[in-house]
Amino acid sequence: MPDKRTTLANSSLLVLLLLAVITSLSMGTVQVPPPDVLQALMGNADPMTAFVVNELRLSRVVAGLLSGAALAMAGCLMQTLARNRLATPGIIGIDNAATAFAVASVVGVGLSLAPSAMALAGAACATAIAFGLAGANGTRGYRFIVAGIGIGAIAGAVTQVLLSRVAIDAANAAYPWTVGSLNARSGNSVLVLAIGLAAGYAILMLISRALNTLQFSDAVAIALGTRLKATRILGLALSVLLTGLAVSVCGPVGLIALLAPELARTICRPGKVPLTASALAGATFMVVADLLGRTLFSPLEIPVGIITAIVGSPYLLWILLKPSRRSLT
Repeated sequence: MPDKRTTLANSSLLVLLLLAVITSLSMGTVQVPPPDVLQALMGNADPMTAFVVNELRLSRVVAGLLSGAALAMAGCLMQTLARNRLATPGIIGIDNAATAFAVASVVGVGLSLAPSAMALAGAACATAIAFGLAGANGTRGYRFIVAGIGIGAIAGAVTQVLLSRVAIDAANAAYPWTVGSLNARSGNSVLVLAIGLAAGYAILMLISRALNTLQFSDAVAIALGTRLKATRILGLALSVLLTGLAVSVCGPVGLIALLAPELARTICRPGKVPLTASALAGATFMVVADLLGRTLFSPLEIPVGIITAIVGSPYLLWILLKPSRRSLT
């Protein structure tokens, strides 16, 4: 049964997310009052308002909401598996590998798979290589993180090589994948992400008790009845799935996976893996970051990945400089 603190935290994050969504649908080159936004969503607005809200902005907000939630849940999972606050898909190279494979599909290098499928393949390859290089430590310890950083650097270099060897039009089409953007996202990719996120969340809720025990030592987790190997493999597979699907929609917006779980752990009850709070926080961060990118220097648009990097990089430095904790909680 959820405790009062966690329930209050999730409810507060849900309210903030709804406010962010309404604000994002309201603001832009054409301003739409919030009451008119609600009327448009219910199908009662005039044709112009309905077009602006439902056709131009809603799909983008939905893409941001889903991708932010997926990245945040993947980050929370990876941090729990590695017992390290820095172990997020972006930092250990999964984002960059997924991006490299997606860019390869976009620029056309003889690969006919869809970007979403290629992003999943890239995320899986990066994770398998990092896991292999980490050896007996698996997803635990700094060796896994260092291996992932190296893989991410190589994947980033591959992306740049691919972009440098194609025509300028193809490079421009692939550019949003390299910085993170929600502009003109594929409806099919968003649908696949929605299905994957719903399935992943349902599975995580079923194994939430086992995930909670991973925050303790292996001996304690085993004593509590947790099947460590199976739980870690399933958690790692779900983290890869969520990351690959999210990157196929928004590109590498990696710091969402760092910021959202940290906020969720701060406001929720210690001792639990805050998957729901992380998802809500990640969705809110992504929607707000995209809103800022669209409106701060309008009509010039700043990709959402750049906004999150500006906000999240100082926090990453703070984590690195702050004395480490023994536990994620």
